[in-house]
Amino acid sequence: MTLTIGRRELLAALGGAAAAWPLAARAQQPAMPVVGFLHYASATTLAHLAEAVRSGLKEGGYVEQQNVLIEYRWAEGDYDRLPALAADLVRRQVTVIMAGGAVAAHAAKEATATTAVPVVFTSGADPVASGLVKSLSRPGANLTGVSLLAAEMAAKRLELIRDLLPSARTVAMMINPTFPGAESELAEVEAAGRTIGMQIHGAKATSPSDIDAALAAFSQLRVAAFIVGADGYFITRRHRLATLAARYAIPGIYPFPDFPQAGGLLSYGVSLHDAYRQAGVLTGRVLKGAKPVDLPVQQPTKFELVINLKTAKALGLEIPTALLATADEVIE
Repeated sequence: MTLTIGRRELLAALGGAAAAWPLAARAQQPAMPVVGFLHYASATTLAHLAEAVRSGLKEGGYVEQQNVLIEYRWAEGDYDRLPALAADLVRRQVTVIMAGGAVAAHAAKEATATTAVPVVFTSGADPVASGLVKSLSRPGANLTGVSLLAAEMAAKRLELIRDLLPSARTVAMMINPTFPGAESELAEVEAAGRTIGMQIHGAKATSPSDIDAALAAFSQLRVAAFIVGADGYFITRRHRLATLAARYAIPGIYPFPDFPQAGGLLSYGVSLHDAYRQAGVLTGRVLKGAKPVDLPVQQPTKFELVINLKTAKALGLEIPTALLATADEVIE
């Protein structure tokens, strides 16, 4: 018996099959990898750092919404929220966590201690001394990332005060004791101070009221200038710091460009944008199958000196020509 089919029926059958092909193809496609982005700040405060991570991912061939998804978790400047946010990313079975900041990195390490989820971090605290990794060359376990050399840069900032204020003999430094690298950062500055004949007054701040009290104390001590530690918490309070520094007429020296852009006097330190871009590149390598244990912790390669001339004039300071000539950015 011969089965015949009309032209109309044949076209309908072929059309139905063609319509089903994309569905079948999509069903066979693997799900896109997911990067969990964990950060201590807020999207409105440091959105450019998330963009830097995306830039690094793109260098490795990963573009958000095209072949990688990103789950964002911002702690809004509240360190206490980080453990829960990290645990949430683990529950959602993200492919890798990119943790911004030392405290976020420790939260991610704790949350992934019994899982295989890899972590890429940026850390102002020494990653080895703070216990994040075993060594820079062989991180061990499931973490690797980028070190921001906070302690080393803190001593350099004291040298900038000497260049800016040659007669300065008393300087203050503000640290956040909940930041893993705070004590070593202060110790570096104190050691450098002894070398160049400067007395260093340390002050601890973990809240806005602490910051207010510290600046008031600096004023009473008549310090020549103050240094702010490289803890991310202070970035989220940069406008408050700039306002208080102006009120008490005390020059402030900061770790990152965000501070002079908010009205602070000057900053010197690692380029956060470049460091987060490097972290994005490492994250891309992990997505391609690399193990954190085989990826050495990266050292920063780009440093920035930013000076706010408007603030300098308000403080009655004349910025040395040599210092201006070396600045990467001058805000007027």
